[in-house]
Amino acid sequence: MSLRFDSQKQRVMKRFLFIVMVVFIGVASQQLMSAQTPTAPDEKRATQPKKRGGIFTMYVHDPLARTMCFSDGKEGFAFVNNEWRNRCSDLSYILASNGSLASGIEVNRVASIVDLGMPDELRRRYGFEDSQGGGTGFASLHLNGDKIMILKQDLGRPEYQPLQEGPKLFTELTPSANAPIKLGHIYLVRIADKKDTNFQQLVKLMVIAFRPEEAVTLRWELL
Repeated sequence: MSLRFDSQKQRVMKRFLFIVMVVFIGVASQQLMSAQTPTAPDEKRATQPKKRGGIFTMYVHDPLARTMCFSDGKEGFAFVNNEWRNRCSDLSYILASNGSLASGIEVNRVASIVDLGMPDELRRRYGFEDSQGGGTGFASLHLNGDKIMILKQDLGRPEYQPLQEGPKLFTELTPSANAPIKLGHIYLVRIADKKDTNFQQLVKLMVIAFRPEEAVTLRWELL
C-alpha cells in the first residue's frame, strides 16, 4: 500500500514539474521574440504623445526645413515618392521685411502672431522679477481658460495676471499672418481653421538665433 502511494506521488510530482517546465519555456520564448522584433520609430507609434516644445531652426533656402510643424517640431515639407510635398506647415520663415515669421499659410488656416518684444521689455511692462535672462517671463506665459496669463509676482507662491496683448490672438486672425523676425523677441502664435471650429494651436516662441536671409532658430512651446 505504501509503495503504491509513493509511486502515485512520484507520478504527480513528475507531471507538475513537466507543466512548470512547459510554461517556463513558453514565457521565455515569447520574451525572446519580443526582444528580437524591431520596433517602429517613436514618431510613428500611435501612442506617441504630442511634442510640447523644443528648439528648431528654419532655413529659408532648404526645401524641407523652411517651415516647421508644431505637432512634432519637425520640417514642414517632405520628399515622398520622388515628389516634394507639404506635410504640416504651421510656421514659415519668409524673406519679406528682411525676414518674417508667417503662419496660417495652409488651406483654410488663419492665424495671428503677436510680438511681445524683448524679455526685459516684458518684465518692465508687467512688473515681475526676471533674473534668468528672460526665462522666467517666457516660462510663465500660459493659457488659463480663454486667457493668456503672465507672471505678476513670484515670492515663493507665483501669482499671474492676464496678458494685455492676449485678446489680439483671438480677434485678429488672418490668412498668412506675419511678423518681422527680431533677435531675442518673444512671440505668441495662434492658428485656427475656418472649417474646423474645434481646431486650435497656441504657441509661444523666442528667437534665439537669427541670420538674415539664411536661418532663424526658435525656442517654442505649446500653451
